[in-house]
Amino acid sequence: MRVRLALATGVLLASAAASLAHAEGTDDVSVHGYGTVGGDSTVTLSGSYRCLDDTAGPVFVGSTLFQGDSSAGIGGTRAVCDGHLHEWIHTAVVKDPAYRPGAARVQATLMQLTTGKAGLPAPDFLAVTTSAVELR
Repeated sequence: MRVRLALATGVLLASAAASLAHAEGTDDVSVHGYGTVGGDSTVTLSGSYRCLDDTAGPVFVGSTLFQGDSSAGIGGTRAVCDGHLHEWIHTAVVKDPAYRPGAARVQATLMQLTTGKAGLPAPDFLAVTTSAVELR
């Protein structure tokens, strides 16, 4: 009984923290629970993001698909950092390894390129999430 109560309390606290983060307008990225894989090996994934400030450097949304022991980058797009929620859609032809309809995972990242001490671009990860998806 104590384990269930602790688990329920943890879930409620995590939910409250997530709601507060959205209310405050923090950087965030999410993945829709589905994607598509076509007969020609075209994979399409989507989700949403919000970022607040890109004055330190450009911000990008990236996605990686995992199924079984395979993984592949499915694309990246430049983010619009205006504090509003935006949709992202990434499409790529992935023939090796070939993906199939069924269960998979997607990792989405919101990454900013900032100028490092040596003057070279360095990644700064603003938000990262990994979600289960169903490829159709």
